[in-house]
Amino acid sequence: MRTAVILFNLGGPDDQAAVRPFLYNLFSDPSIIRVPNPLRWLIARTISRKRAPVAQEIYKQMGGGSPILPNTEAQARALEAELGDGYKCFIAMRYWHPRMDEVLKQIQAYKPHHVVMLPLYPQFSSTTTLSSFKDYWKALPHIDEEWNLDNDPEPFTDGAHEHTMCCYPVMPGFITALADLISPRLIEATGYGMPRLLLSAHGLPEKIIKKGDPYQWQCEQTTQALLEELKQRGHRNIDYVNCYQSRVGPLKWIGPSTDEEVERAAAEGKPIVMVPLAFVSEHSETLVELDIEYRELATHKGAPFYSRVPTVSTHPAFISGLAGLVQAAVLRDNKTVAPVEGQRLCPASFKDCPCRAR
Repeated sequence: MRTAVILFNLGGPDDQAAVRPFLYNLFSDPSIIRVPNPLRWLIARTISRKRAPVAQEIYKQMGGGSPILPNTEAQARALEAELGDGYKCFIAMRYWHPRMDEVLKQIQAYKPHHVVMLPLYPQFSSTTTLSSFKDYWKALPHIDEEWNLDNDPEPFTDGAHEHTMCCYPVMPGFITALADLISPRLIEATGYGMPRLLLSAHGLPEKIIKKGDPYQWQCEQTTQALLEELKQRGHRNIDYVNCYQSRVGPLKWIGPSTDEEVERAAAEGKPIVMVPLAFVSEHSETLVELDIEYRELATHKGAPFYSRVPTVSTHPAFISGLAGLVQAAVLRDNKTVAPVEGQRLCPASFKDCPCRAR
């Protein structure tokens, strides 16, 4: 029995020449710019042209391109090793290579019995996870019509063997990995005073959340599970703030913003421990925004200490947790797999949540 695991991630330009087309792909996504074409294409072309020089400077600080693909490849190999024989991981990037059509051809050659769609976004959002799923569904009909799962009489495109993992914001392996990485930084920070834990996630326009996207709520659930785990390890009365970074454009975004919280913590003389709450691999938001820009801001504003916690990446607990999700997905017969078996995690008010209780 063969299982293909598709790891969905954002992607990033691999060199300077790729920056502008990468940005165009990003801003032409209807999940990001929610206006009809041809207006969206015009907006994407304008933004990508204007932002490309700034973005190129950002990527120069990382050697010229994004490290997200090699990071994701390392996670794929670690997950394959954890899963063992009969499982193969494929990487599908949303806005740069390898793109979905390329990946589906590789999966076609593998002839799997099961396909598990596993986003590397712990918290579900229509702008990330759902966008990747839509990319998959859009590309699928263009694959050879003869593609069946190991000559199964039922075509793969009917989805008989597809399993969709929507999210895992409180997955024990994810929480354990975060706590393992945070705990020594908290201990170090206490030498400079009572630390403040800044749990930073990529922001979203407020209107997307108001329309029923559960992302912010799920980020807060991750934080609560993490605080409970840290409490069990002896870290009590933690001073913490959920905050959001990477704002783009004129719309009102969810807050508080990470840069404002860095300034506030510094003004209060707090040592800062910065946690990438929603990123599981290193890329520009962690290596430049968190490591360079916010560190410089904290130092300039007089913070006594600043430490950025690494992403969970290939942490054994995280990889083991993902493996457990994949194995559980294959055993179930439902196509959309909730993070808690048989249950919907999100309150019913979040209309964008794809889970349905069985």
